[in-house]
Amino acid sequence: MKAVIQRVSKASVTVDGEITGEIGKGFLVLLGVVDGDGEAEMKLLAKKIAEIRIFTDENDKMNLSLDKIDGEVLVVSQFTLCADISHGRRPSFIGSAPPKVANELYEGFCEELRALGVKKVATGVFGADMAVELLNDGPVTIIMDTDIWKKQ
Repeated sequence: MKAVIQRVSKASVTVDGEITGEIGKGFLVLLGVVDGDGEAEMKLLAKKIAEIRIFTDENDKMNLSLDKIDGEVLVVSQFTLCADISHGRRPSFIGSAPPKVANELYEGFCEELRALGVKKVATGVFGADMAVELLNDGPVTIIMDTDIWKKQ
């Protein structure tokens, strides 16, 4: 699984003119599910995101996680994170998980964040054309890929 995590002051996602998810302070997570991903990758990534300490403490050090700041998470499915651009000029998405599998892992990821204590987990609409708005805080942007952790 791949994720782009952006620390935000607020974020929202709109589908067909309707806001489907919005949060205050926390993370906007763009989530890509790779073919071959399963429950182990989903749980590992959710735990890493729930516990990452990238909010500043009283000494202006990145030392606080979501639970310490009552942070919220907006999760947006984004299969384009799985693009292969190694050949030609048009990306290939053959490495993305099939939609049924990707949706199940996307939903499971959101549930896992809730189970890990994230107070609010908002979502977009899987497979929809979405408009995402955010106010990036920092900016702080972290890229995570479970494939890298498997190799260590």
